[in-house]
Amino acid sequence: MPAVSLPAPSASVPPRLDTLTLADAAPHAFVRATRAIAVGALLGLIALGLAWELWLAPTGSRWLAFKVLPLLWPLAGLLKHRLYTYRWVSLLVWLYFTEGIVRATGVPAGADAGLDIWLAWIEVVLCLVLFTACAAHVRWRLKHPSPHAA
Repeated sequence: MPAVSLPAPSASVPPRLDTLTLADAAPHAFVRATRAIAVGALLGLIALGLAWELWLAPTGSRWLAFKVLPLLWPLAGLLKHRLYTYRWVSLLVWLYFTEGIVRATGVPAGADAGLDIWLAWIEVVLCLVLFTACAAHVRWRLKHPSPHAA
């Protein structure tokens, strides 16, 4: 029986698809943009929540600053492109949206709310931006699945 010689592996052979991860592939520009917007809005909500309760317009109970803790957990998942994280953040954000609406519209007529109303409306806007970015990110990734996803 004649010996069969195999060609030597060359350096230009692409890696197998099942060994690639999302980190190996450059994400689409839309995915990068929605991720940047979502992470920016999430960091904005965290900074706003801390500044609001600790320095800008404290309500008297500094314990309310702990309301930002649930916002810290999804940060790593958003940065790592985890689709599941984008999905549940788009639901979590409605709790903060509700808080912003209640604090923006719950001031009795004639009462001086000062900075609270502005901070509440900023929270509402950040929540809407975060939701929109997460929803657009999820929708785009479901319509355009990565060939590298296993």
